[in-house]
Amino acid sequence: MHAGLKITTFAAALAATFGTAYGVGKGLDPVVEDSTPARHESHSEASPSPGGGGGRAGHESEPAGGLQISEKGYTLDLETPRVAAGRPADLRFVIRDDDGRAVTSYRREHDKELHLIVASRDLGTYRHLHPARAADGTWSIPVDLPRAGGYRVFADFTPEKKNAENLTLGADLAASGPYEPQPVPAPNTTARIDGYEVALNGALRPGTAGELTLKVSRNGKPVTDLQPYLGAYGHLVALRSGDLAYLHVHPNGEPGDGTTEPGPAVSFTATAPSSGTYRLFLDFKHDGKVRTAAFTVRAGAAAPAADDEPTDVHESSGGHGH
Repeated sequence: MHAGLKITTFAAALAATFGTAYGVGKGLDPVVEDSTPARHESHSEASPSPGGGGGRAGHESEPAGGLQISEKGYTLDLETPRVAAGRPADLRFVIRDDDGRAVTSYRREHDKELHLIVASRDLGTYRHLHPARAADGTWSIPVDLPRAGGYRVFADFTPEKKNAENLTLGADLAASGPYEPQPVPAPNTTARIDGYEVALNGALRPGTAGELTLKVSRNGKPVTDLQPYLGAYGHLVALRSGDLAYLHVHPNGEPGDGTTEPGPAVSFTATAPSSGTYRLFLDFKHDGKVRTAAFTVRAGAAAPAADDEPTDVHESSGGHGH
């Protein structure tokens, strides 16, 4: 049972400027799936700077993960830096060690060897994917990105090595086509997806841990039979607008611990690395399908009042690679 929450914070590089067209990505080879589930072990916890005011002042206490393409002897080699918007393509990459060799052994965490997040710079498109790994260490998964522009790819993994730490490496991805930037959606506390409504309670605070509770309902009735997805009743990712600083937050409690109920509420404890606007993406499973509810929140500001109208999720669901 989780008494608290393990959190990884990591930031993406500064947004690239995109023109009206990009190159088209290349084709890829098939790969094999990984198997045998196991639990997610650890993420480094973000902490405020001395005095507890670092996050509130807009400064992070330590270099964040995901900002770098290389860290602690490992490099994310993205072999598909470009794809065509609206066209299926294989996204292909390799994790290399400091000798340039492909890593082929990973510790399984939350049922997978590696978790891949793909998000657009304007936070309108979000994918939580689980690629397949070939015997030579090459990872691959089909993607279909709906809109042209800049994207960020995050690879979250732990090498199968003694005392190895969980890492999240990031790289930029371009989707070709006419580019029309979109504003970040307005703050909301209710999201609607496929007939479900998810209500958000709590506030994301910079430099201070706070509880976020998300309640799932369907047709006005609480959902009390959520299904485990990757070893939990829900997974929450937060991305900061501007640089896509990344928080992967796991819920308080887990299926089968004797106290955690399968809905309607899923709670998380999270600390924002700084003030700013964030998009929250909650993955939950019900009736055999994984869905994603999305919210916009402002860390360091008062929580918004309840929405008059639920916000529909756009381009964030249906992006779960298994």
